[in-house]
Amino acid sequence: MPHALITGITGQDGLYLGELLINKGYEVFGLVRGQSNPKVAMVEKTLPGVQLLEGDLTDLPSLIGAVEIAQPDEVYNLGAISFVGLSWRQAELTGETTGIGVLRMLEAIRIVASDEMGGIRFYQASSSEMFGKVRETPQRETTPFHPRSPYGVAKTFGHYITVNYRESYGAHAVSGILFNHESPRRGVEFVTRKISRGVARIALGAQEKIALGNLEARRDWGFAGDYVDAMWRMLQRDTADDYVVATGETHSVRELLDTAFSHVGIDDWSPYIVQDPRFLRPAEVDVLVGDASKARDLLGWRPAVDFRTLVEMMVDADLTAVRSDLDREDATLRGDAAQRA
Repeated sequence: MPHALITGITGQDGLYLGELLINKGYEVFGLVRGQSNPKVAMVEKTLPGVQLLEGDLTDLPSLIGAVEIAQPDEVYNLGAISFVGLSWRQAELTGETTGIGVLRMLEAIRIVASDEMGGIRFYQASSSEMFGKVRETPQRETTPFHPRSPYGVAKTFGHYITVNYRESYGAHAVSGILFNHESPRRGVEFVTRKISRGVARIALGAQEKIALGNLEARRDWGFAGDYVDAMWRMLQRDTADDYVVATGETHSVRELLDTAFSHVGIDDWSPYIVQDPRFLRPAEVDVLVGDASKARDLLGWRPAVDFRTLVEMMVDADLTAVRSDLDREDATLRGDAAQRA
C-alpha cells in the first residue's frame, strides 16, 4: 500500500486529492496546523481513514516529524496562503508559507531521505498567477514569469526551488502549473464561490446584492476534481518534469455571472451587482489561459467538466446549502417563539 502525505488537505484540492488516492488504495496522511483546527472534523468526515498529522509549513521540525511518521512514497505540497487578495495585506506571511514553505518541505524530505531523496516523489502546486503580466497567449511551460501579486511572487519562488532541488539533489520533484480550478468546495472568499453562493442566496430571497471588483478579468476556469487527477499522473511518470494544467478556454467574470444567474432564471443580473473598489487588485492580471498540450500528450490528461457544467454544479450545491441554512434558521426562530409563548 503506497503512502501519500498531503499538505493543505483541508482545502478543496486536498479533499479531492485525498478521495482520489484513497480510491486508488493509498494510505493517506494529511498535514493540519494547530490542535484545534476547525476543519479537522470536515476532513475526517470527507476522508474516513485519513491519518492527520500536526505540522506547519513555517516550522521545519514539524515537517521533518510528519515525513518521519508518514514514511511517504509521494508528497503533495498543496498548503499555501492561497487567496491572492489577502497576499497584499499579509505579504510576509504569504512569502513564509507559500514560498519558503516549499523549501522547508523539500528540506524535510532531504533530511529524512538522506542520500535517497529521489525515493520520495514530490509534487509542488505551482500557479498560473506566476505568469501575471503575460508575455504570450496562451501560456505554456516555457512562458516567462512576471507575477503581479505577493502570492504570485511566492509561488514563483516555490516553483524555482522545486526545480533547483531536482537539479541539485536528484529529487523526483515536479510542479503542476495549475490554472484557476474551482468546485463547490472552494472557499467563499474566491470570486467563483462568492458568485455561486450569492446567486443562490438572491434566488432564495436571502440576499440582495453581490459586491465584486473587476468584471472584465478573464480566467481559464476548470474543475478541481479533474485537476487533482493531473497531479497524481505527474508523479507516476519516471521522469520528473513540470506541466501546465488548464482547459485552454478563457471566460470573463461577466460570463460567469451570465451563466450563474441564468441557471436560476435571472436574465439581467445588473440590479444585483455592485462594483466595489475594495476588491480591485493593486496590480491586475487581465487574462490567463493555458496550453495543456504537454499534459495531454505525456500524461494522457484531459479536463472532463466544462465551464457551464462547473458553474451550474457550484450554484446547485449552494442552493442546497443555503436552503438547509434557511431551514435551520426557521426552526431556531420557531423554537425561540415557542419558548417565549
